[in-house]
Amino acid sequence: MRATDAETPAASLNLIGAGHVGRVLGRLFAQHGAFALQQVLTRSVDSARQAVAFIGAGQVASAYDQLLPAAVHLLAVGDDQIVAASEALARAVPLRDSVVFHCSGALASDRLQAARDAGALVASVHPVRSFADPAAVAAQFAGTFCGVEGDAGALAVLTPALQAIGAQPVPIDAAAKTVYHAAAVFASNYLVTVLDAALRAYQAAGIPEPVARQLAQPLASESMANVFRLGAAAALSGPIARGDMATVARQQQAVSQWDPDTGALYQSLVAPTTDLARRKQRK
Repeated sequence: MRATDAETPAASLNLIGAGHVGRVLGRLFAQHGAFALQQVLTRSVDSARQAVAFIGAGQVASAYDQLLPAAVHLLAVGDDQIVAASEALARAVPLRDSVVFHCSGALASDRLQAARDAGALVASVHPVRSFADPAAVAAQFAGTFCGVEGDAGALAVLTPALQAIGAQPVPIDAAAKTVYHAAAVFASNYLVTVLDAALRAYQAAGIPEPVARQLAQPLASESMANVFRLGAAAALSGPIARGDMATVARQQQAVSQWDPDTGALYQSLVAPTTDLARRKQRK
């Protein structure tokens, strides 16, 4: 879908919803000639104008009935708005043989059933990174992994467009989309929760919080580096990896006495860590 010469124009793209993700993808698709941005529709005309200014291309649409037909429609809306946006789009413009996709990490392309019923090919594309600073992300997007799933015809259009902007598309199982998104929660959000427990436990032992962070950082950093270098099983160390369950039991009791909620967290991690230790022994 990337324009290669004057006789091969880029396919037209309508952008519905222009938060951080929509703005970044809109700018990159337009800059790299992957798609020709046609119209931008958001909840307000002002936000659509701001998005067009950020992207550097496209025209403002103030309502679905102002949208023109396009080869591709990107629904960069909140998860709770995807179904409604798909239905509104299907009512407003002809979708037969077009591509409609959304960017949710938690929801699959089946949420676009209204567009599919109208003849569109549907997909989802989830860029695996934070979009807190859109300008910085747009400038450093190359190499970003994107989880993709959906109709084969839609992915045949979207995959080269994503590659044109420097993304690395990774096919995922649509039936496991929620589990896929939970993986990011484990790798990011829950990791922070576990580290918070470590910092609070250090402080319970009388260590000031700034010093606690200094103590935890090399342990956490080296463990993470080993996981990504060697794999999780090989990186595991500590009492469970050594089979020292007596120490684990003492720690469980002590942590529970100090803070019952943190004790419950500790206990919940014993079984999966024991299973990980078994995998390490088998290698």
